[in-house]
Amino acid sequence: MNDLRIIELYFARDEQAIKETDAKYGRLCHSIAYNILNSHEDSEECVNDTYLGAWNAIPPTRPNSLMAFLCRITRNLSLKRLEAKNRQKRSQMMLVSLDELAEVLPDSSIADGMSDESIGKLISDFLKKEKEVTRNVFIRKYYFFDSIGDIALRYSFTESKVKNMLYHTRTRLKEYLIKEGVEF
Repeated sequence: MNDLRIIELYFARDEQAIKETDAKYGRLCHSIAYNILNSHEDSEECVNDTYLGAWNAIPPTRPNSLMAFLCRITRNLSLKRLEAKNRQKRSQMMLVSLDELAEVLPDSSIADGMSDESIGKLISDFLKKEKEVTRNVFIRKYYFFDSIGDIALRYSFTESKVKNMLYHTRTRLKEYLIKEGVEF
């Protein structure tokens, strides 16, 4: 079933919308949650909470991309669950990913006048100018928190190539942000 029809089911308050959403996007949502939480049980709960979140948000929201909408809900719920569950003990893969990005992004105390939203827009603009595979590798690592090994397998690259791509992309991103007036 296509996304527009699924969204119409949500608007009609038809419970079939949840079943169709699960059939089409359940595996993707579970993968996102599992990459963050490393627990099948917690991932399953987050996916169920994603469906509830979608049910409560649609209507009035009419997402342009149901997949992106569900991914964002799943990611946010998973991150909240991880924070609540392990305030001090975080997923090592996620910490490494966030530490790598911390080297590229400005400290909020230094970047006066720059909101998180405006920095996010600059990052989006930067990624739109990158090659599709470079952009996808970056997003898989820093949005979905995929491991280097999983990314390498997905794109048939060596782990070394993925690491190099990410390093060079982070370097270009930092240069781009400086050029756009972001102070570090």
